Amino acid sequence: MNQAFFPKKIPLFALIITLLIFGGCQKTSSENQPKQVAVIISTLNNPWFVVLAETAAAQAKSLGYEAKIFDSQNNTALETDHFENAIVSGFDAILFNPTDADGSVVNVLKAKEAGIPVFCMDREVNSSGAATSQILSDNYAGCVAIGKYFVQTIPEKPSVDAIKYVEILGLVGDNNTWNRSKGFHSVVDSYPAFKMVAQQSADFDRNKALEVVESILQAHPDIDGIFCGNDAMAMGAYQAVMAAGKTREIKVYGFDGALDVIESISNGKIMATGLQSPETMAKTAALYAGDYFKGKRDFPQKMPVAVELVSQANIKDYSALIKRN
Repeated sequence: MNQAFFPKKIPLFALIITLLIFGGCQKTSSENQPKQVAVIISTLNNPWFVVLAETAAAQAKSLGYEAKIFDSQNNTALETDHFENAIVSGFDAILFNPTDADGSVVNVLKAKEAGIPVFCMDREVNSSGAATSQILSDNYAGCVAIGKYFVQTIPEKPSVDAIKYVEILGLVGDNNTWNRSKGFHSVVDSYPAFKMVAQQSADFDRNKALEVVESILQAHPDIDGIFCGNDAMAMGAYQAVMAAGKTREIKVYGFDGALDVIESISNGKIMATGLQSPETMAKTAALYAGDYFKGKRDFPQKMPVAVELVSQANIKDYSALIKRN
């Protein structure tokens, strides 16, 4: 009976030992694989976001991780596909620039449920605790500074005439759009002589801003200033103003700190911009991901990054930035 019993058990025992050894090898092999980081960006049709994406990926790679950039093309459905891809493919962290403050929440929550940390860059989602951390420009304070410069630099008119201006908004579903607008209006609305005659969205897009401003100028040819929620729109607005032959009469102001606008300021064209640092936000997000991989779990829900006013008054202080690029 014993002779019949043991021969049957020996192969099973050997199989168990083999599985334990193989499983141990697989675990060690998996642990030795570099972490994978997905960089999901709202759009790469804007040079500013290209810098954000490439800096995040480069910083992740410098830390020894693999990184892949995904372009959502300002489309929440495509963004959802990218998140599903990142989850199914086993990415270990997501560095995220949302397309929509509300619409992107569900994607962040899916990643959280899958155990994947999400670090938002520049744009936020409207859900406390969904993202592991959100690294954001201080858009409100930056546009308070723009608003102050705006009222200081547009020439006064006789008391009977209002100073007419236009505001070009970004994506209406993006909190940055409204934080910038609120910061700007917190200053300008305190000056009764300033009257906003039009407020319209151009989706942070240069070509759309060109078309929008061309249309506005037909209805309001006597405006004095245009405040744009980002620099791409400021360039489109200035192009429309130039085509109308009104560069002396109409002053254009942007926000972002894009190189082409900083160069335009240095050439005496666009009046000012708010200089954000996509590099700072991207590097911080990648470093936070690295800390997460090492076991850290206590991150600030929102990490503000300061914005600098760059204007025709202080552009000489930024000459090194222009030369560097």
